Amino acid sequence: MAAPMPREGMPSPRLDETEFKSRYRQQFCDPAFDKVREDIERIAAVAWDSYRHSRKSPLTKKAGPGFADPNYDLSIDWLEARAAIAAAQSRYEDRSGPLRILIINGSSRSEHTCPGEMSKSYRLTEIARSAVAEQTPVKATILDLSRLASEYGRNIHPCKACFSTAAPLCHWPCSCYPNHSLGQVQDWMNDIYPRWVEAHGIMIISPVNWYQASSPVKLMMDRLVCADGGNPDPTLTQGKDARRAKQIEMDGWDYPRHLAGRLFSVVVHGDVEGAENVRRSLADWLRFMKLVPAGPHAELDRYIGYWKPYASSHDELDRDNDVQQEVRNAALALAEGVMEQRAGRFKVIGASREDPRQK
Repeated sequence: MAAPMPREGMPSPRLDETEFKSRYRQQFCDPAFDKVREDIERIAAVAWDSYRHSRKSPLTKKAGPGFADPNYDLSIDWLEARAAIAAAQSRYEDRSGPLRILIINGSSRSEHTCPGEMSKSYRLTEIARSAVAEQTPVKATILDLSRLASEYGRNIHPCKACFSTAAPLCHWPCSCYPNHSLGQVQDWMNDIYPRWVEAHGIMIISPVNWYQASSPVKLMMDRLVCADGGNPDPTLTQGKDARRAKQIEMDGWDYPRHLAGRLFSVVVHGDVEGAENVRRSLADWLRFMKLVPAGPHAELDRYIGYWKPYASSHDELDRDNDVQQEVRNAALALAEGVMEQRAGRFKVIGASREDPRQK
């Protein structure tokens, strides 16, 4: 079946030289840069040239063996990310190696930036990590998404929704970033992808932010779309050729589930509303990616200091020994699940049946 043509018609976002350089200079507004203004102007001219000529990936090399088009020039950034994922997959499959759980702190709050106080999510993350470390042989590590707000050079750029144009246009790992011509660099996802891949279990601990998961969690979620049906060979689509990608999907695409089979736990806490809905949303997303729930004790939504002052919410958590124990139980249920899975005793009913619909 012939693929439909890509739809176009949105206004151009391109900037002229004056506006581009004005925006570029904004990162050097500190008077301390005054003594190097001439150098900054020279650098701005180079940045403008890169932007004008759309040099998204200035460093490339031939794809080489194993790709549909070995002579296609692929970004070195992408090739390095791909190699890191392959190494992580080997660790995941190594039955002689340790079992691993990745515990994700989803809150952006930290005492190291404007809020001036640690988050309850981080405290719950440490409670979960300590329980696993003290009571099981499973290796638990923390991914602290609060560093997006507190650490220099930590970004998760937004998903560009390539998948919605055609699944093969969404590359695994994501090839949209870094985009050097647009200054979209220092993207954290190339470090995060391998951490998900090597993990046998994933635990997400998130607050409720306006009836939704937190901003850092949602950014990470969207950028993980490439892990669920994404194309591991950008040479198939000759980079970002939307029409070619549409034709590949119309001809038949297998929607590879790159994270399938890993177990998960979800803990969501709120103050007044939305905890159950966010917990369901996160769990449904993970299930759709073919991750496996570790059981009813591994999924939890609770209110801490319900309708109490935010200023005393940590005191409420101190007093709530039950929720602390429930978080320990969720982490231990996940650890038990990955141990049972490796031993061949964890059964997912219906997993052997073929889905009648692809993603």
